[in-house]
Order: sequence, then structure tokens, then C-alpha cells
Amino acid sequence: MKLSCTFLAGVCLIARADDITPRVGSIEIYGVHKAPVQKIRAAVGVKEGDPLPSPGDAEDRIDKVSGVLASRVQVECCAGRNMILYVGIEERDTPHLEYHAEPEGKDSLAPALLESYHKLLDEVSGSMRGGNADEDLTNGYSLMADPACRELQQSFVVAAAEQLPVLDKVLRNSGDPDQRIAAAYLLQYAPRGPHTTKVMVDALQYALRDPDESVREGALNSLKAVSVGAHLHPEQQIRLEPTWLVELMNSIVWSDRRNASLALVDLTESRDPEALSLLRERALSSVLEMAQWSDLQHALPGFVLAGRLAGLSEGEIKQAWVNGNRRAVVEEAQSPKKHFRIAPKKQG
Repeated sequence: MKLSCTFLAGVCLIARADDITPRVGSIEIYGVHKAPVQKIRAAVGVKEGDPLPSPGDAEDRIDKVSGVLASRVQVECCAGRNMILYVGIEERDTPHLEYHAEPEGKDSLAPALLESYHKLLDEVSGSMRGGNADEDLTNGYSLMADPACRELQQSFVVAAAEQLPVLDKVLRNSGDPDQRIAAAYLLQYAPRGPHTTKVMVDALQYALRDPDESVREGALNSLKAVSVGAHLHPEQQIRLEPTWLVELMNSIVWSDRRNASLALVDLTESRDPEALSLLRERALSSVLEMAQWSDLQHALPGFVLAGRLAGLSEGEIKQAWVNGNRRAVVEEAQSPKKHFRIAPKKQG
């Protein structure tokens, strides 16, 4: 019996619908200056449409490519229904971020405070499933819309005031990464005052070089909240230093670059000349790479930073993004001029 093309196409669609194997939607390789990109891509061992590889196995192969000093493969959502494979490369004689040595201290949070923190994690998970995960950062710390989460977070304001020295010590010295992650989160609730603010900000900025990437991510998230509050409440006189945020833009770890870029978008909103100058001097190529990533959500922070480095107004940056003029902004950021003309949006 001869099967019709329509029938075969239907069978293929059903088979594809039933196939829930995570697959590669796109591959982004960043940090490459001299190493052979095609050999790196071959070492990844997969192409678009293939099942996801083992990140560790892919890194072992990539590290053997000539010119590659270290690599990091990270899977992120999403390219359509598939995943994005981010491949970070470090080469010799390129910016290198030195992390702190692994701490070995026995410092720990009070059991009751740690229990409340873990309870919050459970409540946040439930609120996300229930579609009630909105948060308010206007006070300089997170307050969730979910009532149960919000009540716990409000208790952290009191706890952070009482236990600030402990939070500081745990974040710097504890040999347990989970303790440091919790401390990084809780520090955002510290009271705002000349001394307490300095303790909070110094500890969080110290944690930007923690050897554990989850601690670094937690510190970055807390600093983002602190930054939002500081912008809305200038009387707090909080200043965040750009140094380690800029250095994280050169990390081979995708989440470092992503979270640092988001923080720098906030930090450079006022066009702080020190931050922009340091960003151009230390991380221009990283910014321009990110601005051209295929995933628009992931590319947007890098694009905004590139626009500011090009000297564009916020309106010009927005218009260039809407019109799809990413290449023009990247070129302008490399050699900024006084005038920038936005090409009209292509029709069709």
C-alpha cells in the first residue's frame, strides 16, 4: 500500500510532538580572539537540532583546542522550543578574573534565620507556580507580592539589623557555599546608615569574586536591589563601585556576564563617566559580543551598554533596537562619533 505524503507528514509531526528530548536551538561562542572558532565548534560535538551534550565532556574536548586556556559550557533557555548552548572561552593574554580562594571557616548563620531563609525558598517556588512571583525593589530589597513570602522577607529586615556582623563574616569566611548564598541574599535587608551600608555593600562586592558562581549570582541579585533603592533614595548616599562588575563581563561563565551586564545597565543609567570609561577599557569586546547574541532577551543588556558607550541617548538606543540596527550601534561603540543616524525600519 502506498502511503500518502500527507499521512507521512502527519506521522512525523506526531513523532516530533512526542519527542521531549532537550535539543540545541543555537550555539553562542564568546571570548574568542585568536583561537580557531571552527575547531571549537567541532569540539562542542553537536550542531543545532542535536540532543544537548554533556557540558563537562564538551569542555574536556574544547580545552584541547590550540589556543584555548579554559572553557565553560552552559545551557540556557531558549531558542524557540530548544535550548541555547553558551560556550565561554578563555585565551592566554586576555582579561582573566581571579576568584578568592575557597574559604574554610566555620562561621554559620543562626539556625532560626537559616530555617526562615529555606522556608522562603519553598514559598517562592510555590508563588512561581501560582503566577504570583512579582517583586518590589523600591526599598532597596526584595518584597514579593505573595503574602507568605513578603511576611518572611519583612522579618529579614529585623534579622539583618541584629545579625549584620554575622552575615558579613559568613559571606566572607564560611566554608559552606550554601551558607554564603543565604548570607548574600539576606544582606540586602541590612539597615541603611553610614556604617551598616558600608558593611553591606563591601561584603556584597567582595562576594563578586567568590569561587562559587551561585554565591556570585546571589551577591549580584542583592546588589541590583540595593542599586534600585539607592537610585530612588539618593539620601542613602550609596555608591556601588563598577570594578568587579566590569571584570565579571570577561568571565567565561555565562551567568556572570549576564548578571553583571544587568547590574551595569542600572549602574550606568546616569552615564557615570568612571563606569563607562572602565567598561570601555576593560570589557569593550565582551559588551559588543553580548550585544550581538541571537537571543534578544540575552542580547539587550549588552546592546544598551554598547549604545551608552557610543554616546547615544536612551531614545536613540531604543529606536535602534526597535529598528534592528544592532550592527550600526556596535560599530559606533567601537569608534564613537558625535552624530548617529538611525536607519529607518525595514518594511516587510
